[in-house]
Amino acid sequence: MHPEAISPFLNEIFGSAVEILEPGSWQIDTPEFRLLVLLSEDHSWLRALTPIAPQADVESLLPELMAANFDLTQETRYALYQGVLWGVFHHSLKALDSEDFSTALARLVGLRNRGLSECYNLLIEKRIRQIIGVAKTQGQSLETTMQSLDRLYQEGMMGNLTQSRDSMEETLSAWRYQLERLWPEVEAASV
Repeated sequence: MHPEAISPFLNEIFGSAVEILEPGSWQIDTPEFRLLVLLSEDHSWLRALTPIAPQADVESLLPELMAANFDLTQETRYALYQGVLWGVFHHSLKALDSEDFSTALARLVGLRNRGLSECYNLLIEKRIRQIIGVAKTQGQSLETTMQSLDRLYQEGMMGNLTQSRDSMEETLSAWRYQLERLWPEVEAASV
C-alpha cells in the first residue's frame, strides 16, 4: 500500500469520521471508538491503534492479556503505553494490501468493542479451575462443592445479601454450568 492510498482507503471505510492530523497520521473518531493510524517517519511501517482501558484497570489481568496476545488477538495485539491499554496493529507498509488492512482495522474495532471481557473470562476460568482443584484435593464431589457454594451465598459470604432469590439462583446456575464443564478436566491441586 502506498501512503497516498491511505486517506482514500480510510474515507471509503469510515467516511466523515476520518481526520488527517498531519501528514502520515489519521484519526477516526466515532461514538463507539477512536482509532489512530500512524506511519513511521520513513513511511515504511504503519501502526493502527485504539485505546481500550486505563492501565490501572488492567494490572491484575496482565497474564490474561499476554495469553490473549498468544491465542486470541490474531494480527492485532494488546500493548501498554503511557498508562493506557491499546489494541495495536503493526505492519510493513510495502507488504500491506487493502484486504489485510481492512481485516486488521475490523479486528481492532472488535478488540475495542469487546473490551476486557475475554481476559476477564480467562481469569474467571483460571479461578474456577483452582476451586475445582482444591475441592478435589479435599475429596469433595461436584455436588458437595455446589452445596458449599450455595451455603456461602445463603450466608452472604459470597454474592450480595440484598440479592433476590432469582438472581442468586441465576448465579448458582452459572456456577453449576462452569463447574460441570470444567470438573472432568481438572486434577486435584498439588499441595
